[in-house]
Amino acid sequence: MHRTTGSTRTARTTGPGGRTAPPRRTDARRPQPAPAARRRERERLPRYWFAERLLLTLSGQRPVHWMLGHTLGAAYDQLAVLAPQAPLRPAPPGRAPFVRHCGEFLPRPGVIEAYARVVVGDRLHALAFRLERGTDRRWRCAAVELGGART
Repeated sequence: MHRTTGSTRTARTTGPGGRTAPPRRTDARRPQPAPAARRRERERLPRYWFAERLLLTLSGQRPVHWMLGHTLGAAYDQLAVLAPQAPLRPAPPGRAPFVRHCGEFLPRPGVIEAYARVVVGDRLHALAFRLERGTDRRWRCAAVELGGART
């Protein structure tokens, strides 16, 4: 006696060499990554990773010692002076501050001079910092500067 399993097969197109393949896109447009995917992609870049952490420290959301292992002496001293004032804390409690854009300049291998545009409420702030790669291949913040607010 012969039994059938009841499964159905779908027809697939045959590509070159007789192999089956899914249909291909014929236009040049590419789908844009989802916002979460873009965020993860940004966080892999040292400049964005540090900009986010500096923002958390300078907005009062994290203590200064949270950056201790990620900064060199002079930068930690600069953060220790800036952080108690929480200069990037939103005036009326509301929407959390965020990094709008972060750019970089590479003066030489192992050094990144970066800037970030930070939105706090309806104001735009400038944050500049320098990253240096140590002998252990880890990036550390070597200097931090915070620009004035503009509306």
